[in-house]
Amino acid sequence: MSGLRVVPTWRHGQERLYVCLADGRNIAWYDREAGRVNVLADDRREDVLEVLGPFLTGPVTVGPPPVPTPAELARLALRPDDDLAPNRPGEALLIDLDRDPAPAHRLRPDPRRRALAAEQTVGDALDRLDGAGWHTLHSVPLPGGDRIHHLTIGPGGLFAVHALYARRQRVLVADPAVALGRRDPRPLLRRVRADADRASYALTAEVRPVLALVEPADLRITTPPREVRVLRDTELGALTRAGGVLKPADVEGLHAMARDRRTWASGG
Repeated sequence: MSGLRVVPTWRHGQERLYVCLADGRNIAWYDREAGRVNVLADDRREDVLEVLGPFLTGPVTVGPPPVPTPAELARLALRPDDDLAPNRPGEALLIDLDRDPAPAHRLRPDPRRRALAAEQTVGDALDRLDGAGWHTLHSVPLPGGDRIHHLTIGPGGLFAVHALYARRQRVLVADPAVALGRRDPRPLLRRVRADADRASYALTAEVRPVLALVEPADLRITTPPREVRVLRDTELGALTRAGGVLKPADVEGLHAMARDRRTWASGG
């Protein structure tokens, strides 16, 4: 036995198969779309091809990868369990619902379902920015059980995005309070700012807070929020119109740092 295992990952509908050692380190990966097997350890080439055999479709090119950037090296050093990039929008809620589904019959809808719908809608909108040089991580864990719904990194900077389900409801924003319909206001903007502050601490870079409202019927802002941008889910593309703040190498470096679960393990 070679002791190697194949770990599939999916990102925006594209599959990549990593070949890992027993300790979780990657030594090769198969890019099915490119028809190429990239091997980092040439002395394990035959073992890599053997373990990938059942997954190969058609002819492939085998060889060392292109010279990796520092960001790519950091990614390759990540153990799969520490890599946050494969997280789906609403990943934490999906896991929670799978472990503890609500009873089939209940008087009121499970609020987790609405929260999940909001994160999925916002996450899908942010993922569509990838072609413009942006990266988005979903369900970024923070110490204490908290999490950042979405962390978006691109030429316009870094944004911690909090998704809020507001379908067919009137939203009133009076910093720090946010009120949905006839519900009592909640100081939600404090949470949104705190998430961005914790991300700034972990990444040693400025992270700006965003509140993303999903399908509100109406939005009124009586007290302009301090620092927080309040956007409808259909307006998230506006983030790409922010002036150039980060160079491409900076974007990749920050993304490599942010996708590492260990970055978020303490402080903030």
